Amino acid sequence: MCGRYYVDDETSREIRKILEQLDAKYENNKRKSGEIFPTDTAPILAAYGKNIEPELSVWGFPNYYKKGVLINARAESVLDKKTFRESVFSRRCVIPSSGFYEWDRNKKKFLFKREESETLYMAGLYNFFNEECRFVILTTQANQSMNDIHDRMPVVLEKEEIEQWIMDNNSTSRILNQVPPVLARIS
Repeated sequence: MCGRYYVDDETSREIRKILEQLDAKYENNKRKSGEIFPTDTAPILAAYGKNIEPELSVWGFPNYYKKGVLINARAESVLDKKTFRESVFSRRCVIPSSGFYEWDRNKKKFLFKREESETLYMAGLYNFFNEECRFVILTTQANQSMNDIHDRMPVVLEKEEIEQWIMDNNSTSRILNQVPPVLARIS
């Protein structure tokens, strides 16, 4: 978990604004919207000096031990893992989405999203590999909105927590350990 998520610029004004900023910043950007898969290029929010700005990043850190990429990092152990430790302290990001997907044991696909908002913000980390920006999504233990489908879910941020997560080192531990909000499930 989280193996795919969704970016909808048709219904979310917040996401549309982020994508418009990226379009203005990059002439030929290769960002993707709709269903986002690992290794796709997608928007993240990250610190640039004292500002938070959208950036394009590839989903997944290189996996040097096996084929493929690392797309998630466990919030509970992220500080213990050499691959992620430095990013926790200096390269935190937010992944804007409309929701994320998960499959049950019968391979039925569900979309999880915020009931009261068109945008779901996920906590993440980024780093540079061969001068390419790449990100992972932080996951935590699933709450009651999805624990019958999967035992993990993204660390979901409130809009007011975006700046704290990205800019405030004193908030990192609290956010990593908080219980995610209850989400709506759509099959």
